[in-house]
Amino acid sequence: MKISEMEAGLYCTRCHDETVHRVVYVNNKIQKIECEACHRLTGMEVDLKKEIYDEVYERIATKPSRMTQEYKQDLSKFVSEMPMRVISKPYRLMKDVNEARKALKRTKHP
Repeated sequence: MKISEMEAGLYCTRCHDETVHRVVYVNNKIQKIECEACHRLTGMEVDLKKEIYDEVYERIATKPSRMTQEYKQDLSKFVSEMPMRVISKPYRLMKDVNEARKALKRTKHP
């Protein structure tokens, strides 16, 4: 799950002027927009569990075709790297799980 932030000049209905706003994205979907001047917050409903599910499903569903593409490009490289990839997979999986947990905590509403 990817959380990113950016600043944008947007019109604020409370300030009645164009001000800097902080826009927070979750997997390229806007989650909230906050005016930096008056701190007015506009939130959008993003189902984080669905986002995680969609991300995991996409990775699992495309894995066979991605692996096929890799071995067709360079079979010797694919075979030589496979043992290390198998060994490191649990660590990479835990890293992804921890990132998703952090994202859920960070975006949790009080």
